[in-house]
Amino acid sequence: MKNKTALLYVALAFGLAWAIRGHFGHEHGAAWAGAIAGLAVITVAKRRDWASRLTVLATLAGIGWGVGGMMSYGIVVGYGRGVEFGNVFYGLSMLGIVGALYGFIGGGLFGLGLESTNDRKPQWASLVTEMICGGLLAWWVIIAQFEWKMTPPRSESWAACLGASVALAWFFQRNGYQNALRVAGYAALGAGFGFGFGNFLQTVGTVSGIDFNWWNVMEFTLGFFGGLGMAYGVLTREWPKSVAPSKAANWMACAFLLLGLPLINVIQAMRVEKFLRAAERLGIENGLAFAKQQINITYLVTALFFAAALCIHSRYSNKPDKLIAPYSPIMFFLYTLFYLAFSHIIKLVFVSGQAFQLNQALYWVVVIVLFLMWFSNRRKKSQPFIVTSPESQVRWVYLIGFVLSILAICTLISITIHQGLPGYHERF
Repeated sequence: MKNKTALLYVALAFGLAWAIRGHFGHEHGAAWAGAIAGLAVITVAKRRDWASRLTVLATLAGIGWGVGGMMSYGIVVGYGRGVEFGNVFYGLSMLGIVGALYGFIGGGLFGLGLESTNDRKPQWASLVTEMICGGLLAWWVIIAQFEWKMTPPRSESWAACLGASVALAWFFQRNGYQNALRVAGYAALGAGFGFGFGNFLQTVGTVSGIDFNWWNVMEFTLGFFGGLGMAYGVLTREWPKSVAPSKAANWMACAFLLLGLPLINVIQAMRVEKFLRAAERLGIENGLAFAKQQINITYLVTALFFAAALCIHSRYSNKPDKLIAPYSPIMFFLYTLFYLAFSHIIKLVFVSGQAFQLNQALYWVVVIVLFLMWFSNRRKKSQPFIVTSPESQVRWVYLIGFVLSILAICTLISITIHQGLPGYHERF
């Protein structure tokens, strides 16, 4: 793909995945969406050494983006729905921090997987230990001691993610993983801007009175700009030849990615009480039988997906280079369509027309666009554009300042177009 097309492809793919993630939530939903982002990058990059480690790299992306799922931000969104500049700007900028923490860990772990070579392999056990200790220490200092709280009275897990991010950045810096650090930085910048800007769009959409899932728009923008940043960080640097694929690592990642993660989402999202409430809302008799039926259908779909994905993995993984080319796009579309079908099941789209919303139709529009983009570029070689000039610390200050300036402008517009919206909270 041409460079701009590749960036847009990943941005749309991750925007779609994160919008669907809104139907699941928490770490397990974010991990599924993050894995799709990793698959999208590998698909557009068309590097056989990355495709040969597809399940490992997608798992790293999934785990990285999934870590941020522990953060609470519902009240922070409420700050952005107010009428006073300080409260609204605080809400938008704090969402920027939450989004940045999502992106830094997600983009960073994915980038570290890409930068791993036969001569330089990361000490993963040491890294995980450092991130856990950094997270616990940061939470203890910031929350328990100084009581610098972002979302009282909700969970302040953002502080733990901040500590883990600092530990990850220090690991990159002292071990010379500059490409991974750069990917983490751009993913953080994109996701941070996308989350804050998305809250502004949500406010504007609510004020417009148009009947639409504007919360889902905020989720899409986080994924879109987060994916854009991650893809830019990857596709604008030269990368060394990746570490040789390990059959054991590929199969363990395959088990997590294709079976473990979907099952976790099934267990967490497909609960009897949720379907009982839905049956009552839709006027369905014998709600218990209906709930069990939907859960059984979900397990059946999961089993069929796993069987298909396992066959594809067995055929293309660890095979000669000529067989690897179709592996990435097949896995990307299969995984994305399964995620989309899963969201339709949980929202009862296949059961009642009342459950179908316009945003769910737009999901399919994005899928079709992604397929057409891939199909029209499937025979073309990847054309990465290399940015040779290094990003100085001053440039990063300018970039962060630019993002905050845009959010400040959004704040000024937001506080002038309404007199306070439902769900508004005051921080100060």
